Amino acid sequence: MVPVAKIFNDPIHGHIEMHPLLVRIIDTPQFQRLRFIKQLGGLYFVFPGASHNRFEHSIGVGYLAGQLVTGLKERQPELLINEQDVLCVQIAGLCHDLGHGPFSHLFDRAFIPRARPEKKWKHEIASSMMFDHLISCNDLKEDFVRHGLNFEDDLKFIKEQIEGPKTVAEDQGQGSKWPYEGRPREKGFLYEIVANKRNGIDVDKWDYFARDCYHLGIRNNFDSSRFLAFARVCETKGTKLICTRDKEAGDLYDMFHTRYTLHRRAYQHRVNNIIEWMITEALMLADPHIEISGANGELYKISTSIDDMVAYTKLTDNIFQQILNSSKPELQKAQTILNNILCRKLYKCIDQIRPHEESEVKKEEFDKLAGEVASSTTSAVRFAPEDFIVNVVSLNYGMKGKNPIDEAWFYRKDFPDQDPPYQAVQIEKGQVSRLLPERFTEQLIQVYCKKTDKQSVKAAKSHCDQWCNNRKFTTPKGGDHIAPGHDSQ
Repeated sequence: MVPVAKIFNDPIHGHIEMHPLLVRIIDTPQFQRLRFIKQLGGLYFVFPGASHNRFEHSIGVGYLAGQLVTGLKERQPELLINEQDVLCVQIAGLCHDLGHGPFSHLFDRAFIPRARPEKKWKHEIASSMMFDHLISCNDLKEDFVRHGLNFEDDLKFIKEQIEGPKTVAEDQGQGSKWPYEGRPREKGFLYEIVANKRNGIDVDKWDYFARDCYHLGIRNNFDSSRFLAFARVCETKGTKLICTRDKEAGDLYDMFHTRYTLHRRAYQHRVNNIIEWMITEALMLADPHIEISGANGELYKISTSIDDMVAYTKLTDNIFQQILNSSKPELQKAQTILNNILCRKLYKCIDQIRPHEESEVKKEEFDKLAGEVASSTTSAVRFAPEDFIVNVVSLNYGMKGKNPIDEAWFYRKDFPDQDPPYQAVQIEKGQVSRLLPERFTEQLIQVYCKKTDKQSVKAAKSHCDQWCNNRKFTTPKGGDHIAPGHDSQ
């Protein structure tokens, strides 16, 4: 049966129409798998509304990608954007998250680094592998060709949008080597739509900002429809870039502040982080005892399933229930942890600390922090380093300590008759407002204790207080708790 375009009723974008080839991709087991992977991982245990999945987010990104590239095509015919380009960008948006594992970022940022520290792996790589697998096992090559795509070149273009370039040049101006193969430099702006490696302004963020805020009950201060309306392609240093009007600079600061707010209030929520830590511990304990059938009947563990897309397709959030309901005695320790999550018997958050810039913890120190807390003072309760968890979080605007707007380009409408009509300019922070941040990153340190009885928690707080003094942390945050030696104002 030949697929037809379908209308999806999305709570964020309304009624959206999807191209028949996108529908064909959606109606595969590999894509449908995303229905069973929570967009926000363990945060559903904290925010009851955060029940949305990677499935609807991916459809939203595919839709927004189509809106942006189609708008550019219609407003600037000189860019020579063709229907192949439009379809490839839509497919990349739709398939950019195919490689997410159970509980989304918990899997690639917490579990895999612990289970397989030697492997440099991220979900974008798995998305590209799963995309290849989806095409091959559903015989989609003919569908790609029937809809006008050049299978080899366009497949490469789609995967480059998902993964990024194999080599990244510091300056992608005319003199540098072009890092992509799917499209030439003249169409390099197409790579900024789904996953913008230059400044992070892309449709992936626009969808998850709107969708996550909607489900979390947090206000979204960024309106992507304005960017879509004002987007133009301008040229600078021999490279064509997607720009927006100069008057929209303030809205882009709002966009990145929304990102910061989501991380501060939700993604890095102290309860969410400890729940995801506990789920990771359970997965680590269960890993040697779970068998997942892959290609040719070969069996894989949770951690090795990423090497085989047949096995990986079967791995979703359902692994939580699989472990919890197993009759294997080897899984009892993992089951205890998962039961504790369900019964809200969580490790105790002792404190949250925002150190000043001069006392921030360096990355090479992370592994020894729990030991420092355990040995910071003596108490009636004896602590070992493994009794504490010290989680160091970087809150920023998406580019570590950099201002992402410094990498954004804008255009003015002062000279509409010039050739070319839109010329790229950059805008300094002071030209937008004097009330914008001076710094674009801060550190948040969360201290947890695995011993949860009252005596241990009280002793753990004393250890944490002394550790704060030793480290010269002057602004701990833990409810009404004030670090010793510092008065509240």
